[in-house]
Amino acid sequence: MLPITVWGLALGQALLVTGNILLVSVTALIGQRIAPDLGLATLPAALQFLGLMSATLPAAHLMRWFGRKIGFLTGNLIGVSGAVLAAVALAQASFVLFCIGTFLLGVAIGVGQQYRFAAIEGCSPAQHPRAIGLVMGGGVLAAILGPNLAIWSGHLAPQSDYLGAFYVLIGLYVITTVLIASLPLRAPDYAEQHGEVRPYRTLLRQPALVAAVTAGAIGYGVMVLVMTATPLAMQSCGFAFDSAASIIQWHVLGMFLPSFFTGRLIARFGDTRIIQIGCLLLIACVLLNQLGVTYWHFWMALVALGVGWNFAFIGATTLLTHTYFPAEKAKVQGMNDFLVFGFSTVGALMSGQLQALVGWEMLNLMMLPAIALAMVLVAWSAHRLRRQAVAVQ
Repeated sequence: MLPITVWGLALGQALLVTGNILLVSVTALIGQRIAPDLGLATLPAALQFLGLMSATLPAAHLMRWFGRKIGFLTGNLIGVSGAVLAAVALAQASFVLFCIGTFLLGVAIGVGQQYRFAAIEGCSPAQHPRAIGLVMGGGVLAAILGPNLAIWSGHLAPQSDYLGAFYVLIGLYVITTVLIASLPLRAPDYAEQHGEVRPYRTLLRQPALVAAVTAGAIGYGVMVLVMTATPLAMQSCGFAFDSAASIIQWHVLGMFLPSFFTGRLIARFGDTRIIQIGCLLLIACVLLNQLGVTYWHFWMALVALGVGWNFAFIGATTLLTHTYFPAEKAKVQGMNDFLVFGFSTVGALMSGQLQALVGWEMLNLMMLPAIALAMVLVAWSAHRLRRQAVAVQ
């Protein structure tokens, strides 16, 4: 039975992702309305990603010295501040204030990415894959709540189309703050704060660390790039917005629903095998998108993309936890998240340009070399680990 802390963090993750989906639903539309130039309409969304990236390393080190509870509470309070500032900016039609608010919300989301790492600290090593999977599984609730809250929030502030969304966002961060304050999160011990910390050049000589970071970053980058380009591709094929929204919702369920059993699969078959299966599913997505552009081609491809991301990301996170000493936890986890979410940011920024320049089929084919690289590095890591195990015997 997993500890109550893990279940609490899973709920916190669900609330975090719900707020993120709600934010994504309205940010670009607000930017389009209040930006001084239409070319700046997506700047608030870009600043959200920038805030997420910039928070990863500082958040990890903050938690090393002051503990998970202080770190998460700080992140949630930044989230409340960002949501309040964005609401004020929207009421005043201030584009600059809105950009600052979305940056702060991105910082809060970046801090919350540490929930999956905090979950493994409250359970035995054998439970680590299940704990990570359960926390990631919180996204299932978010996939249902996020879009519905975006619609329902429109009734909270009739004077503004999107102001109610930020009232809801403030509420989500307040609830999460109370939840985190009530959880018995473990404080950092002496070994975590004062133990040996190897330099990056030494850490990166570990094949397992290189494989984990590469698989996580490439898996996330490929998923975001293809997912973001899908509505554009469907629009160019004559599909209505409702069809694209339906496909994306199924994709999000594919991303998070397997989390409830991915941990058990990792415990049975190993993290490297599950990463490889995830990469094969990403390849299946690419190939399906070569076969046709009907609704069902898009549906099967995006579900495969979501499940493939789930296996690759959770497998990579589990593999990463075997590559560092206690005092290196913040250094390695922060570096990993910076690279993973850096690749996802690049994927989001490149998707529209690649779709316009090379088209849907070629865009997908361009993902194959990156996926192959991840598979080769994971296979190399597994081979080295087997050789080391034989040498020890």
